Amino acid sequence: MLVPVTVLDIIDILLVAFIMFQFYRIIKGTSVFSIVIGVFLIYMFWLLVKALNMSLISSLLGQVIGVGVIALIVVFQQEVKRFLLVIGNRYIKNSKISFKRFFSSEQDESVIPSVVEEIVKAAQSMSSKKIGALIVIGRQSMLGLYADRGQRIEADISADLLETIFFKNTPLHDGAVLIENNQILAARCPLPVTDQYALSSHFGMRHRAALGISEQTDALVVVVSEETGRISVADAGEIRENIKPDELRNILLMEKVW
Repeated sequence: MLVPVTVLDIIDILLVAFIMFQFYRIIKGTSVFSIVIGVFLIYMFWLLVKALNMSLISSLLGQVIGVGVIALIVVFQQEVKRFLLVIGNRYIKNSKISFKRFFSSEQDESVIPSVVEEIVKAAQSMSSKKIGALIVIGRQSMLGLYADRGQRIEADISADLLETIFFKNTPLHDGAVLIENNQILAARCPLPVTDQYALSSHFGMRHRAALGISEQTDALVVVVSEETGRISVADAGEIRENIKPDELRNILLMEKVW
C-alpha cells in the first residue's frame, strides 16, 4: 500500500534536511560534533534494543537518555549559548535591515573607500614588517561587550594609528582592535577562541581568536601573522589564508562590512 505524499510532507522533509545541514555546518570540526555523534549512536542502539524487546537494557538506556538531555544542557551551556549566538548572527548577517543604523544617523558612504584604503595600507605595511595584527570589523553585531574588556579609543581609522597600536613595544599591541561605525572603537581586546580542533598546526592564537569572534558575531576579521607576515580573513567560522592587498580591498568593499 502506497503512502500518500503531500506537498506539506515534502516541505517538512526539506526543512528538516536544511536544519540538520546548518546544524552540521556549525558544529563540524568542534568537540561538540564528537559528542553529538556519540549521543546519536547511543540513541540508535536504544532503538535497536527496544525493537528486539530487550527490556532490561532498554529500560536502563531510556533512563540514561532521559537524564542525559538535561545533563548535556547543563554541562554544555556555553556551547548551547554559542550555538544560539551563531544562529542569530549568521542569519541576520545578510539582512539589509540594521536597527543600529535605523536609530542612528545615516553613514556617509563617501568615507568608506578611504577607510578601506587605510585598513589595507596598514595590513600591507604590517605584513611586510611581520607585525602581528588582529582587526575585527563589525557588521550588524554590536562589539561593545568585547570593547569593554579592552581599552576604548573611539578614534578615526588611519593606517598610522593601526600600525602604532600593533607595534610590539606599545602597551596596546596585545589583543584585537575593534572597528565599528567607521571608527576604531577599542584596542587590546581579548577575544573568545574557537573550539575547532581540525585546524592547521600553523594557526596561532590570533587565528584561533579570529575564528572565535567570527563564530560568535557576524564580524569580518583581518589577521596578519607575526611569523609569516601573511594576511588572512575570517568570516562566519571560516578562514581564508594568504590574502593579497588587492583581494583584501575587494573583500572589505564587497562583503557588506560597512
